[in-house]
Amino acid sequence: MLWNKCTYFFSQWYGVWITAPSITVLVILLRFVGLVQFWEWRTYDAYMRMRPLESPDNRIAIVGINEDDLRAIGQSIFPDAVYAKLLNKLKAMSPKVIGLDIYRDVPVEPGYQELVEVFESTPNIVGIKKVVGDRQRDVIEAPPALEKNNQAGANDLKVDSDKRIRRGYLLVTLENGENVWSFASHIALRYLENFDISLEKVDDEKFQLGKAVLKQFKANDGGYVRADAGGYLILLNYRGPTRHFETVSMMDILEDRVPPDWGSDRIILIGKVGESSKDLFSTPYSSSLIRTLEPMSGVEVHANIISQLISSALEGRSLIKIWAEPFEWIWILFWSGIGSATTWKWRTTGGVSYFSIWKVVAIFAAGGVLFTSTYIAFLWNWWLPVVPPFLGMTTSAVVITAYIARTAQDIRKTFGRYLTDEVVATLLESPEGLKLGGERREITILTSDLRGFTATSERLPPEEVVKILNFYLGYMADVITKYQGTIDEFMGDGILVLFGAPITREDDPTRAVACAIDMQLAMEPVNKQMKEWGLSPLEMGIGINTGEVVVGNIGSLKRTKYGIVGSQVNLTYRIESYTTGGQILISGTTLNEVGSIIEINGEKEVMPKGVKQPITIYDVGGLGGKYNLVLTKEEEIYLPLKEAISLHYVVLDGKNVGDCLKNGSLVKLSEKEAEIQGENSGENIPPALINIKLNFLWEGKESDDVYGKVLEKKAENGNFYIRFTAKPPDVAAKLESLYKKLQS
Repeated sequence: MLWNKCTYFFSQWYGVWITAPSITVLVILLRFVGLVQFWEWRTYDAYMRMRPLESPDNRIAIVGINEDDLRAIGQSIFPDAVYAKLLNKLKAMSPKVIGLDIYRDVPVEPGYQELVEVFESTPNIVGIKKVVGDRQRDVIEAPPALEKNNQAGANDLKVDSDKRIRRGYLLVTLENGENVWSFASHIALRYLENFDISLEKVDDEKFQLGKAVLKQFKANDGGYVRADAGGYLILLNYRGPTRHFETVSMMDILEDRVPPDWGSDRIILIGKVGESSKDLFSTPYSSSLIRTLEPMSGVEVHANIISQLISSALEGRSLIKIWAEPFEWIWILFWSGIGSATTWKWRTTGGVSYFSIWKVVAIFAAGGVLFTSTYIAFLWNWWLPVVPPFLGMTTSAVVITAYIARTAQDIRKTFGRYLTDEVVATLLESPEGLKLGGERREITILTSDLRGFTATSERLPPEEVVKILNFYLGYMADVITKYQGTIDEFMGDGILVLFGAPITREDDPTRAVACAIDMQLAMEPVNKQMKEWGLSPLEMGIGINTGEVVVGNIGSLKRTKYGIVGSQVNLTYRIESYTTGGQILISGTTLNEVGSIIEINGEKEVMPKGVKQPITIYDVGGLGGKYNLVLTKEEEIYLPLKEAISLHYVVLDGKNVGDCLKNGSLVKLSEKEAEIQGENSGENIPPALINIKLNFLWEGKESDDVYGKVLEKKAENGNFYIRFTAKPPDVAAKLESLYKKLQS
């Protein structure tokens, strides 16, 4: 049982099981070759800009050398004396660490010796050197006085291929394998020494720094693909855009425009922030989709790295975290599954059309959930893949839609116009859907027929008959589709409907009965239109039976029809033949399947042709449960005629007229029925539920043919009742006029 359920579930969703993994593999390959890296970076940048700014880190302040400072000094390269004076001013404020982000590898007189003395007498100063690049052109040495005391760090910054900085060095690895502390990590570690915090190696890829565990960046971390991961890099968790740290100018310090304790216990960074310095870089905050924002100076980038290290070590501020690649692949598979499953689920909305507003809305909603969830994760410093899962989701939806569009035309060739969307969808799920052949299956069959319409149509022009049939069948088709029935065939005014083929559901018999009641109720608006057209009202009989038949594609390779064969089909037609207008008759098998929610008005035992034993058929009056449908019947009021109307009648055998003409008279009349007295009362009464043809004798003239069905109810004196099934307009008018006179 469990295996069957699993097999059924797989077959119902096989499009998802095939599409989602295939698209996932495709997206992973596209990601591996780097085609989505740029968009992943841009999404990361957008999330960085969108999130709330963190509060400024007041432990760090910047002395920024700007254009006003250059004009005040009068030259672009400052003499060493200027820096000596600046450092002495800052030194007097008792900062924890001073970071000099200015290259001083060669003397610039006057004041060189004075600057050396400051370097040698100030153990908390950290200078810079450039170690990455060609030795002759790119490498810049640190000031000798700082280098010999291990007071210099590498200020190299890691710039991505789109010219933005998203990573920072903890250690820079030289070509000879030597590791050099970065400028930022050198300063952070010196600051943290005041709190007895040092960097401890956990393994080859991890360091413990206070409350933080620093993990080395790998080439495929986050949205990166085969990135340069040389040295020891970490993802940068910026606090905010440019000028997010407190910044004063160099002249503010030299001219004592700040309080004496401004730098007390702080990290003071000195660096160039002006445009002319060319020390400006793009970061995630440097541009948006609609405009270019300000770049960030190199000293501010270092400030962000330092702040990240000390705040994570002291307060446990989170670093940027990423998933391992297998989890990212599962994440892509999940959203590919969402895209394919959503489209597969909504594939029947609005028909098997190539476009459905609900499909689009569903995909947009899923995309909104994806972006919202990944943004919320980013607020918690998790960088999850965004573009690859979105690409997987949308591509899966497109592939499913294309598949349905390609196969829907072939399915429609087999099943015609009046199938439900779910039937078409089921065939799309079955690769065998178009092959010839059949299978045994228990289904519920519904047949309907208009009482006496053949006789009525003979008196109307063909165009009028077609107009009536199209209007009537259109109403019925809408009701049948509502209850998920399969219209197998229109046969003139008759309809053959299947419940359980090609889709089998547990409630097939119940829906068939509900459909039949709703079809009878739909005759009210149909007859309203008939009255507006000046035509007689239509009456329909319905028969329902449940049994085993063979269903499948019948025909040849050139002409195929989906149909059913079997004795149960013939039995259903026989049951329907016993109905009068507005009546629904069902077999015992259908009654047993529907259960106690059905309301039965009566039952009768009949012996249809082709059946060896009598069967009981049941007159449906309503259906409870969730449907709550009631088939209303008007009570027929019989009024005796003052003077009987002579007639003769003949019994019909199927569609054939018998040859035994009998005389009688009309003695009682109701709106739709009549009581007939035979020539010899009580003798040779026609059997119940058989059809007869009558002709009234009006003033010595024989009327046009009138058709009726003999009813089961008994009359006195051996008479019998009939229900009219077809009356010519002149006869209908006379009988209606006569009945109104009797009522008055």
